[in-house]
Amino acid sequence: MDLTFKTILFFFTFLQKVNTFFLRIGRNFAWVAILLMVVVIMIQVFFRYVLNNALPWPDEVARFLMLWMTGLIAPSAYRWGGFVSIDILERFLPKLISNLLILFLLTLSLGVLIIGFELGLKHINAGWIFSSASIKIPYHLIGGKAEAIKLAWMYMSLPVGIFFMISINIELIFRNILSNFTKLELPNDTDQQKLEAQ
Repeated sequence: MDLTFKTILFFFTFLQKVNTFFLRIGRNFAWVAILLMVVVIMIQVFFRYVLNNALPWPDEVARFLMLWMTGLIAPSAYRWGGFVSIDILERFLPKLISNLLILFLLTLSLGVLIIGFELGLKHINAGWIFSSASIKIPYHLIGGKAEAIKLAWMYMSLPVGIFFMISINIELIFRNILSNFTKLELPNDTDQQKLEAQ
């Protein structure tokens, strides 16, 4: 194996370990976010339909949690092939052409993700101007004045999720190159294997 493939293998192994670590943390936060979202929605259902007195904050809190849950779980779904895809063409083509097509599509996806990341950062900048209508930090509990949080904290879910998807995309490009142009046995995501075994 020449120096180029050794270098790619080094970066692939490093990136895979880093991605595995951060995606595991992201999935755990995502499960907490979805649990809290269900609790908040159930509180609103109780107040709205049982007490006939809807609260002002649960809808926005649920949206906040949903956006973060999506931003934290989407990179794992991308890594595990959980997004909807049409693969009829790649299965129809000869193996080499199919592998080159996948590599091209991954490279194209990387470009789209980078543009999405830049747009997400711009969206955050706008979020510092606007405050939440109903989510407030309860400083009044410690003698201060309740303060509405900035919407930027909600919008941050977009570039955070896309950043990790970029990292996963680069890992998938390295995996494609190494698995199709070398005879190396590459490690798989152990978390995915555990999930599939259940």
